[in-house]
Amino acid sequence: MKNFGPVFGALVAAILLAIAATTPPGPRPADAPATSFSAIRAMADVRIIAQRPHVTGSVENAVVRDHIVRRMAALGLEVSNSTGLIDAKGTKRLNRWSGRNDPPARLVNLIGILPGKNRLLPAVVLMSHHDSVWGSPAAADDSAGVAASLEAVRAIRAAGQPERDLIMLVTDGEELGLQGARQFWATHPLRNQIGAVINMEARGGGGRTTLFQTSHGNGAAVQVYADAVDHPGASSLAAFVYSVLPNDSDLTPVIKHDYAAYNFAFIGRSGLYHSPLATPENLDQGSLQDMGGQVLDLTNALLKAPTLPGKTEDVVFFDLFGRTTLVYPIWLGWVMMLLAGGGLFWVVRQDGRADLGAGAGRMLALISGSALAFFVLNRLSLGLEPANYYDRLAAIPRLEVMAALAALAAFLALFGSWRPSRVGVVGAALPLFLIGLAAQILAPTAAYVLTLPLVLVTLALLARHVAVRIGVAALVAGYLLSLGHQLMQGVGPTMPFAAALPLALAVLALLPLWPGVAARNARALARALLLGAMTMSLWVLLDKPAPSRAVYSDSKK
Repeated sequence: MKNFGPVFGALVAAILLAIAATTPPGPRPADAPATSFSAIRAMADVRIIAQRPHVTGSVENAVVRDHIVRRMAALGLEVSNSTGLIDAKGTKRLNRWSGRNDPPARLVNLIGILPGKNRLLPAVVLMSHHDSVWGSPAAADDSAGVAASLEAVRAIRAAGQPERDLIMLVTDGEELGLQGARQFWATHPLRNQIGAVINMEARGGGGRTTLFQTSHGNGAAVQVYADAVDHPGASSLAAFVYSVLPNDSDLTPVIKHDYAAYNFAFIGRSGLYHSPLATPENLDQGSLQDMGGQVLDLTNALLKAPTLPGKTEDVVFFDLFGRTTLVYPIWLGWVMMLLAGGGLFWVVRQDGRADLGAGAGRMLALISGSALAFFVLNRLSLGLEPANYYDRLAAIPRLEVMAALAALAAFLALFGSWRPSRVGVVGAALPLFLIGLAAQILAPTAAYVLTLPLVLVTLALLARHVAVRIGVAALVAGYLLSLGHQLMQGVGPTMPFAAALPLALAVLALLPLWPGVAARNARALARALLLGAMTMSLWVLLDKPAPSRAVYSDSKK
């Protein structure tokens, strides 16, 4: 029997790293130190705010506002509000939800100021929204953000008076088209006294909280985050992807200005998005802890900073398995590509060109074939009728299993019986190297997912030592497993083929260890895995409507 020990060891380590990267911390207890964030303390507010749906203009929304105002006042904030009317588009949406023909509802933004020692300094804003969609108690979106703001303010106040003002802004009408945020950032006098904004959102009921959007020219702003946050979740890839998708949040009107801006959200348990089941009991308290802990660390750093971060060059940034945040300039990506290219060329010069074409052909087939398989299987899960968006969100865990089974099938079909030489691995790296060059040109802040694996795999080839190859495979595959999970959560129901690139990079990292299996066994196992993927796809297709789907989901939001 061939030696599978090294590849199995690398895979086990990779899975453990991926689990660590995607698992939120446990909630801190109610008796945690007063200056720290406790999800258990914050849950007291979540349970009150998310007792029932509370859409803009409703009696329930007024009850929620009264609670938030009382809590703000009890924390020593200077409380005020700003009001306005929902515009025609928002009114149409609200009336579609209710089935009535009501006049424009009144929106009410809540503003609380914790005075700083020097009130002439630009202030820091914690922003969330207090309205819900129709039919959802909205424990996550955005009761969690409001509760995290209140708990963060309490912790900051417990540490003593901050150096600059802290503003807690709780907007209204976010679910009706960012109504309150647009009004505040267009007309409120306070907007001229602000230097940094932190927004909190959710698209689901759990998972890691990620810094997924920043202001433009983010180098200095990201460095503050990297230096301050102990258990980070951040990605310039996520920021790039979000920038090209047609999505909005209350931060949308903010980043048009010169504020240092940060957007946080968790998107796990996606089926709970806008769901009637989005209750306090179903909210992952670890996700609330993750959000509040990151936001508190960042807010404290901004409040203490002599000057708030201004615009500098954009940077590459990402967290390394939730332990630390790596930040580096875009030009370093070019250095990495040069090093990877030089190392790959050196291997070919030493070993010749045998297997170069075989490796490149297999990798091209893996990328295109797996992307096609993901697309076809996803289409099979959709059927002929238009799918309910919220049913698709609820199906994400099964779609992930479907993609994983198809990925394993594609790997075994194309690489299972192949035992690559060093040059064969170089050949497999060449298509990814070309994609990396294109990414470095077109999307340099997102290209790290290619440049870093290429450099590390090149190092493993040059080092020749099994221990180095195991370490590289574990690090690269572990990161890409977590990335694939995040991509499937984010765009899996519509674009599962996005997972083809992480699959290819993970395979590349494992190839230097792969001993190969009998061709017959590889083909048989690939067929069985593909059948399993088709079964998962059909399960999604034939399953009954999810009980978590939004109650208004027969109409467009």
